Amino acid sequence: MKGLYYRLNTSQDEETFVFLEKEPVSSPSDYHVKLQVKACALTSINTKLISALYQNKECVPVGRDVAGVILEVGPKVSFFKPDDEVVGILPLDFEESGLFDVIWVHEHYLVHKPDKVSWVEAAGTIRDGLCVYTALHSLAHLAPGKMVLVLDGASPFGTLAIQLSHHRGATVITTAHHEEDKQYLDKMRPPIARIIDVSKGNVNLTEKGLEETGGLGFDIILDAGVILYNAEDSVTKAKLLPHKHEVLSLLAVGSHWVTREQHLQLDPPDSNILFLKRASLSYLNEETWSLSSSQQGKYLHILKDVMDKLGGGIFKPYLDEPVPMYEAKVFMEMVQRKEVKKRLVVQL
Repeated sequence: MKGLYYRLNTSQDEETFVFLEKEPVSSPSDYHVKLQVKACALTSINTKLISALYQNKECVPVGRDVAGVILEVGPKVSFFKPDDEVVGILPLDFEESGLFDVIWVHEHYLVHKPDKVSWVEAAGTIRDGLCVYTALHSLAHLAPGKMVLVLDGASPFGTLAIQLSHHRGATVITTAHHEEDKQYLDKMRPPIARIIDVSKGNVNLTEKGLEETGGLGFDIILDAGVILYNAEDSVTKAKLLPHKHEVLSLLAVGSHWVTREQHLQLDPPDSNILFLKRASLSYLNEETWSLSSSQQGKYLHILKDVMDKLGGGIFKPYLDEPVPMYEAKVFMEMVQRKEVKKRLVVQL
């Protein structure tokens, strides 16, 4: 079967993403199910993590967020039966691409898909939903009445973060990086308390944020990356990311900062600010769920709750039009270069 793969250690003349013909796994365990894939979301690959884990591999599969129908089940499978509609995230060491027509998957990586949810919606929501739950519940302890700042709200992650915060009774303020983003955020219901437009680059985020919170700061801040130094290059500045000192200034006493900036560095004065505010800093890495099986039950519970909220209309993902299989390579390259705003899903 043909699937999309990411080629490690490519030269300048070689293509990074390639379609390869590979045979599926022929000897699954008794706990595996045979899944006919109906939709697969395209998400960017953490190249440094993949390169560190798989130094001896030439290619790694692309497409891990899948939704489909179960065709067969192993003799010891207890959660599913044939014809069940499921959705899940394939593990990092999975050998097949999620764009295969049929794959064998361990039952502990899947949950049931609600009947009224489409394949594209399910595959396009599962990972961002997991990230949002990890950030707001596992790390930041979201509760009613909290003040939440979601940076770059018009993104797949930001959209679900706003919706989950509203559902739990929190007050949400977000930033818009473009005029189109602001128009999208203006239409969200329930309405966002304040949308700070930073597209022109002349807005003082610290001043606006403290104004909205009466000078107290935010209880929870979710970033989309931060600028580490004043002398950042022009490419990074074009992303309209806040400086780390702006985020530190906006933290309230006893607050939580959840960052997706894996290279974040804090100097002693920065740490002192966190100490004085009794604030905590957490790193959001959704891959830790699949890299460690010690909390597998909690992981599956989160995936199930994400699907329940999608089925109940609480989650409304930020999706683009479905992508046909023959265009998956081109769009995956755009996803990897961060040239797309909405979540892209390949419909098989």
